Amino acid sequence: MALTDYINTLGAHLLKTHGQRVHKLTLHAGFICPNMDGQAGRGGCSFCNNASFSPQVRAHQSGEIARQLASGRAVIAKRTRAQRYLAYFQAYTNTYADFDELQKRYDEALAQPGVIGLSIGTRPDCVPDKVLDLLARYQDQGHLIWLELGLQSAFDETLQRVNRGHGFKQYQDAIRRAHARGLAVCTHLIIGLPGERAWHAQESLSRVLECQSEGLKLHPLHIVRGTQLARLWRSGDYQPLGFDEYLNIAADLIEMTPAEVIFHRLTATVRPPLLLAPHWCAWKWRVLNGIEHELARRQTHQGKHFPGMATPSTSSA
Repeated sequence: MALTDYINTLGAHLLKTHGQRVHKLTLHAGFICPNMDGQAGRGGCSFCNNASFSPQVRAHQSGEIARQLASGRAVIAKRTRAQRYLAYFQAYTNTYADFDELQKRYDEALAQPGVIGLSIGTRPDCVPDKVLDLLARYQDQGHLIWLELGLQSAFDETLQRVNRGHGFKQYQDAIRRAHARGLAVCTHLIIGLPGERAWHAQESLSRVLECQSEGLKLHPLHIVRGTQLARLWRSGDYQPLGFDEYLNIAADLIEMTPAEVIFHRLTATVRPPLLLAPHWCAWKWRVLNGIEHELARRQTHQGKHFPGMATPSTSSA
């Protein structure tokens, strides 16, 4: 058995729908965040190490997006020889810039060999209609488009506690407007935020599913250097999730999720020395294998505890 026998993963979904492997190629487009420049707040989220996204890359320079994608293709060629890609605008807020600049960088990505679409990481309070219209036009032209909304929690008190700079209402508005244009949304949720327990994660998921998010990303909260969260941890005011605790919560959420929803990610990886805790966040495959083993132990699968859902229909990845 493999993880894709239990979960509807993005890799398996893309393999099934495109008949070949499709890989995400991560981009740093040189954008900034409104929670750092004063538009939504100052200092960024309490868990975010701003230095980790320091714009070493000046992606506004001509050809920089193309160079990053070429580098990513070279790595993938050695691993799987895949020839189809999604350009993943990941770092910072990738809809937060002058419209013409956004379109220029999106266009550059879509013009590269093998790129069949875009995955745009952003915040719920930074998706103006003009940008959504542009993404919808790309989709109408045959490109695959995912809008990735970093919600993290559906509880406003939690979002305020971590200095997120937006609330759940902004997420509801953003996903409604995206769906009105036929755009698919992947929602990011962080498990283990300060003040939250397992039931908070379950309730956040329920609220997101009510909004009909087509995709999900689950992240265990990790503590990295240079953050307010690191200071809380050092003072003993925050204790991160244990490995088994995260596996149990993740398995619960998977069981609650309808089989047609696509999991884009089930963990997040950071390496020392940037990573302070928990140490298991350094090992992606240990976490993924742990989730697979927990689902096997339970004899369960995605959607088992969602009414009317059957085993997810996926292909091996």
